[in-house]
Amino acid sequence: MRLLFVADGRSPIALNWIRHFVNSGYEVHLATTFPCEPALTFASVTFIPLAFSGAKSIDNRGESRLRMTNVFAGASFVGLRTTIRQWFGPFTLHSAKNSLQVIIDRVQPDLIHAMRIPYEGMLVALTLNRVREAQSGQNQPPFLVSVWGNDFTLHGTSTPLMSRYTKATLRIADALHTDCLRDQRLAYEWGFPQENPAIVLPGGGGVNLDVFSPLDHSNKLDNELKTVINPRGVRAYIRNDTFFQSAALVLEKFPQVRFICTGMEDDTQIRAMVNDLGIASSVELLPKVLYSKMSELFKVAQVAVSPSTHDGTPNTLLEAMASGCFPIAGDIESLREWIIPGENGLLVDPTDPLALSRAILTALNDDDLRSKAARYNSQLIADKASYQVVMKSVEMFYKSLVSCGND
Repeated sequence: MRLLFVADGRSPIALNWIRHFVNSGYEVHLATTFPCEPALTFASVTFIPLAFSGAKSIDNRGESRLRMTNVFAGASFVGLRTTIRQWFGPFTLHSAKNSLQVIIDRVQPDLIHAMRIPYEGMLVALTLNRVREAQSGQNQPPFLVSVWGNDFTLHGTSTPLMSRYTKATLRIADALHTDCLRDQRLAYEWGFPQENPAIVLPGGGGVNLDVFSPLDHSNKLDNELKTVINPRGVRAYIRNDTFFQSAALVLEKFPQVRFICTGMEDDTQIRAMVNDLGIASSVELLPKVLYSKMSELFKVAQVAVSPSTHDGTPNTLLEAMASGCFPIAGDIESLREWIIPGENGLLVDPTDPLALSRAILTALNDDDLRSKAARYNSQLIADKASYQVVMKSVEMFYKSLVSCGND
C-alpha cells in the first residue's frame, strides 16, 4: 500500500500510529501541518502551513516553539490561542488545498488518512471534494478521517465555520476512525453516513506493553512516599487550576505526597499558581517528557490524574493504567468506556477541587483498591489497547478500504 498521512508530524500520538506502517515496509508519505523533523523514514515529508502553523519554527533541538514572547505562551493564553485558531483557522484551508493536491497528484496514494478533523480532515475533505466534483468519473483514493477526543465537543461547536467544515468533512469521508464509542455516535449525528466503514480503536495505536507496564505492584504499595502524576500538560480543556487547588487540599491531610506534572516547567502562570498556593516544595514541574521517559514516571506513581473537561480516550490515561497507576479523571462519557468508578478508577467533576482531592486521598489511602484496580487495568489494556492488537486491526481495516476503493 502507498499511504498518505495528513497529520501534525510533531505529535507522538500520530507518529506512534504511523510507525507501524513505516516499520512494516509500506510506502508512507507525510503531509505535516506543522514544521517538524520526525524520527521516521518516510518516502516523503511535506510541510503545509495550516491554521497559522507557519508561525512556528524549528529550533536547534528540533522542537517547535512559538515565535512570540513567553508572556503569550503560558497557561492563561492557551484558551485565547485556541479561540483565535477556531475563528480564523478555517480561512487558511483554501490556500492550503492546492499544496495538498500537488502532493496527492505526485504520490498517487492508495489511501489518505487525516489524523483529526480540525484542520487536517477539513483540508483533505475540501481538496477531494473539489476533485470529485471536477472528475466525477474517475476513482479517487479512499479518505479515512480520525476523530480525536475534542474534535466534536470542543472544536466542532465553537464557531459557525468550524461547525460547517466539521460537517463537510464527515460527509465527504469514506471511512471513520474514533477512539471511543461516544465519538462514533457523535459522528453519525454530525452527518457521517452510517453505511460507511467505521472502527473504534485507541488514537495512538494503543499501548506498547514492553514499555508501559508496572515493575512490581508491591513496590507501589509499600512505598511510603506517595506520588501523584498529572501527565496532561497545559491544554485549553485541562483544568490544572482544579488540579493544583486539590493538591493543596491533599497536602493538608497527607503532607508527604509528591506531585509530578509534565509539560509545565516553563509555564510562568502554572509556576505562579503553585507558589501562590504554597505547595511548590511538593510539586515538581517537568518539561515535555519523551515517550520512553513517561513510562519511568508512571512506574513510580501510585495515582494518575487527568482533570479534563473534553476528551476521547487519552493515550496517557491508557499508558498510566497499563503501568499500574490508579486513574482519576474527569467524569466524561468517553472515559466511562474505560473506567468503572470504584472498581478500576474514579471519575470526578473536573471543576471541583474538593471532589478531586477526596478522590486522590481515597486512592492513596486504600492499598487494596489500588491493587485490585491495577490487576483489572493490566488485563483490560492487554485485551483492548495493546499496540500489537490495535495496529493489526488497523492494518486489516486499511486493506479493506483499499480493496473496496479498487473495486
